[in-house]
Amino acid sequence: MKWTDDRSGNVDDRRGSGGGGGAIVGGGLGTIIIAAIVFFLGGDPSAILSSGGSSSPRTEQRELSQGELQVGEFVKMITAENEETWTKIFAENGMQYKPARVVLFEDGTDSGCGQAQSAMGPFYCPADQSVYMDMKFFDELQSKFGAKVTEFTIAYVMAHEMGHHVQNLLGTLDKTDQLRRSGRYSEAELNQVSVATELQADFYAGLWARYSNEREKFLEPGDLESAVEAAEAVGDDNIQKRSQGYVNQESFTHGSSAQRKEWFMKGYNSGDIKQGDTFNQLLR
Repeated sequence: MKWTDDRSGNVDDRRGSGGGGGAIVGGGLGTIIIAAIVFFLGGDPSAILSSGGSSSPRTEQRELSQGELQVGEFVKMITAENEETWTKIFAENGMQYKPARVVLFEDGTDSGCGQAQSAMGPFYCPADQSVYMDMKFFDELQSKFGAKVTEFTIAYVMAHEMGHHVQNLLGTLDKTDQLRRSGRYSEAELNQVSVATELQADFYAGLWARYSNEREKFLEPGDLESAVEAAEAVGDDNIQKRSQGYVNQESFTHGSSAQRKEWFMKGYNSGDIKQGDTFNQLLR
């Protein structure tokens, strides 16, 4: 993808600051499963963060490499493009957009939802309205999930997490959290709510790509395909096949590979935020 000249001031780069020391996720799950659960998480990450377990070793402070500094500039650019696009979409619908903060970290850091760790993958924390990103996750996305990582892959992941921020601003996450806490729904039904939440964030990511590209013309051949490939790679069916050798559809929490591709492309092709009602589609 082509770079733009825009940069956001809402990026907190904590890499190289000597972080770590956070509690690990409990439950004895492997790195792939932990990443699958938290990656693109729609609800509150504190729901699966444990105060128990061992701590990550603290890392020494260090200077960031030129490559890492360039990644920071890229994240600032994508954050700015999200801010500009969502400000426009909200304004078109008579609302005011409040930007999210993006936190870059390595190993571990504090978040409003508990301790963040690199094994968790990118996530959004509603409590502090921040997206947390450890860029090392993209190595795993390629090596363990089978997706080819490009700059637009990273842009898609960030746009998905920003989609959760949009859901938070619109009150969607509050409603889904109330459903989870009500005690009136089975685990299978709550999984359907989670799937709807995740697919809507994919829709918003596609919508962001459409609006931003119309403004900046930054998409190049292969960019959309790389986003779709990443979306398919973290489909529940693909992850379950890789981790346990079989697929249990009732346990889906993020949607199948086909669903994730479908909703991302629906957002991109429609260009209409009103077409993103995944809850109506899935919970009839």
